[in-house]
Amino acid sequence: MSNSKGKIFVFSAPSGAGKTTIVKYILKTFPEIIFSVSATTRKKRENETDGVDYFFITEDEFLKKIQEDDFIEWEKFYDYYYGSLKSFVNNKLSEGKSVLFELDVKGALNIKKIYPEAILIYVMPPSIEELERRLRNRATETEADFKKRIERADMELALKDNFDYIIVNDVLEKALSDAKKIVEENIIKIDRSKANADSTC
Repeated sequence: MSNSKGKIFVFSAPSGAGKTTIVKYILKTFPEIIFSVSATTRKKRENETDGVDYFFITEDEFLKKIQEDDFIEWEKFYDYYYGSLKSFVNNKLSEGKSVLFELDVKGALNIKKIYPEAILIYVMPPSIEELERRLRNRATETEADFKKRIERADMELALKDNFDYIIVNDVLEKALSDAKKIVEENIIKIDRSKANADSTC
């Protein structure tokens, strides 16, 4: 799978660190990059669109896809399943398009095992205290879910050194600029490698 012409970018962060804002900015700035829409059994939030933010499916449907080996990676956390569909990603890569994932830390590391050339980008909150404040202000989870997210954040922060790049999302404008620079540098590498390949033909 490492012979794809496009590049794989994976953004990960603890919930509330701001990765979704950064991902949306990158997709708007680089319209040639395709967002990998994951499947999930989590309920759709008011501001989300099925097929755009996630493919929202039932747990039975998700388990069937696991049995049929339809996922590149999948995981269950916060009592919900999340997974990246093989068909969606491989079709885009075979077309020479770059694909962007927004995944939890373990999902990102699983992607790296299958696609060693993938670029992993970790978005860090400035502190755990700030992360808690952001999650409280978001007010989209129950108290039980909130506690699970904070507990998981500790585990995810411990794995940050396995990523290719780390962005600290303290000042949003700086985080957006850092993310743009990372993607830009790697897109340029793709263009140069394609040019070199064409010149040898």
